[in-house]
Amino acid sequence: MQSQTDINKPLTADVRPGSGVGDARLVEEARGGDRDAFGELVLRYEQRLIRVILQFVHDTEQARDLAQETFLRVFQRLDQFDASRRFGPWMFRIGVNLTLDYLRKRKRRIRWSLFSEHAGDKLPDPATADPRAALDVSQEVRAVIDQIPENYRSVLVLRDLEGFTTSEIAAILDRKEATIRWRLAEARDRFQALWTRRMERTAGSAANGKMDGDK
Repeated sequence: MQSQTDINKPLTADVRPGSGVGDARLVEEARGGDRDAFGELVLRYEQRLIRVILQFVHDTEQARDLAQETFLRVFQRLDQFDASRRFGPWMFRIGVNLTLDYLRKRKRRIRWSLFSEHAGDKLPDPATADPRAALDVSQEVRAVIDQIPENYRSVLVLRDLEGFTTSEIAAILDRKEATIRWRLAEARDRFQALWTRRMERTAGSAANGKMDGDK
């Protein structure tokens, strides 16, 4: 298992501390049938991958399941990997795409459930105070990030929460670096606008509550 320090590092090192073997060599050996070599790749990236996925799904068990599925797909596609490129971004691309597909399917299931099984249920009163107002700052940040469209949210999470470089994100999302930089700027602007709006609502609710209490 990786230490917390290793997990927090940007994706720049291709050699796991103490292993002395680079990703390219391990991939080559894994392609030749060496399961221990692939196991070393899993050890090298597993905890970081789980943490990245967790930024999207907010469920530890689901994140672990998606990480396991990611490594299974990586193993099955090793022959498709371009050895002239870095293994890490390629692996994270598979993991992030798998995670986003999972989220899209879950969203469709939730929508279907709302319009079928629970169509007769009373909808939440929009005037009801947001229960998330009592959450801590990190949860507040997550609640706002979740409102940002996927294309921008993915870049924001990978850059500002996980510390990937622009070039790494471009490789993971299979987009040009210029596109990533533009989406990041747009995502930050959207986050700022949503955050300001949310804080204003929270302040307004607090002020109204104080006024009601003073009556």
